[in-house]
Amino acid sequence: MSFWNNLFKFGSQNMAIDLGTANTLVYVQDQGIILNEPSVVAIETINGIKRVKAVGDDAKMMMGKTPDTIEAIRPLRDGVIADIEIAEEMIKHFIRKVHGKRNLFRYPEIVICVPSGSTSVEKRAIRDAASNAGASEVHLILEPMAAAIGADMPVTEPVGSMVVDIGGGTTEVAVLSLRGLAYTTSVRTGGDKMDEAIVSYVRRHHNLLIGDATAERIKKDYGIAMVPEDGAGESITLKGRDLVNGVPKEITINQAHVAEALSEPIGAIVEGVRIALENTAPELAADIVDQGIVLTGGGALIRRLDEHLREETGLPVSIAEDPLTCVAIGTGRAMEDPIYRGVLMTA
Repeated sequence: MSFWNNLFKFGSQNMAIDLGTANTLVYVQDQGIILNEPSVVAIETINGIKRVKAVGDDAKMMMGKTPDTIEAIRPLRDGVIADIEIAEEMIKHFIRKVHGKRNLFRYPEIVICVPSGSTSVEKRAIRDAASNAGASEVHLILEPMAAAIGADMPVTEPVGSMVVDIGGGTTEVAVLSLRGLAYTTSVRTGGDKMDEAIVSYVRRHHNLLIGDATAERIKKDYGIAMVPEDGAGESITLKGRDLVNGVPKEITINQAHVAEALSEPIGAIVEGVRIALENTAPELAADIVDQGIVLTGGGALIRRLDEHLREETGLPVSIAEDPLTCVAIGTGRAMEDPIYRGVLMTA
């Protein structure tokens, strides 16, 4: 059996996949990140038969704009697989895109990262999806560990370091030392909850209904964790549907309103960091005072979030060099580098 496995593996390219709620990144051995697309699948139903119409960037453009026969689905919610069949199709599509048609019979080894709060059932679902998509072997790595490796933190040394990875579905807060997680907590708050908070704020205060794509654009372009120093900040023009008259309408808000809208999800992240610090062993806590907290993930790009965390915890806070790709790079390094190989798990 191993002969056939080795034959299928010959010429295949091992992959590390950051299967995120918002985006999926694929890292190929010896090549780096070669794919970064939204975790969205568009399903078309014709005569009761479902088929995949688009995946990734093409499917994301359809969100909120589809006719009845097409549905744009995000197969991951809160960092874990919510729809296993569609997740399988998505992983298959990305593997094909990376490998090309000529390598369809060559089975790669795949390393996938999972949130630290995943149950064994959720981990098994991710492993099964990758196996069914054509992986010869599937290894898992915990997301905060991958983020720390990608951010060049000293995870193999007997030094305590803290990482806060703010993803689309979850925020992973972890204290790491000696290739392990000394303490970890997974807060089910991330970029999606921030989008929802902006939608509900605009609805509550302005009777205007905006879509998720508009909320995401506001978060990316104008998101801020603290009220701007001038009390208002930049002005933002929004278009949506007036809930009173039912017609399209345009309004103007400012960054102070966005900060107010984001206060609840950001407060939940700060609370998660506080709980982690309270549960950290004294020797590791002493190291964190020196090392500080490192922010990774898309949420780390929210303006003045590092400043806000610094004020709330009294600790030095820094943002990783490339927060969006930290987890994918860390997952790839764990696959390639024997030093980090010990952090991988089998589901």
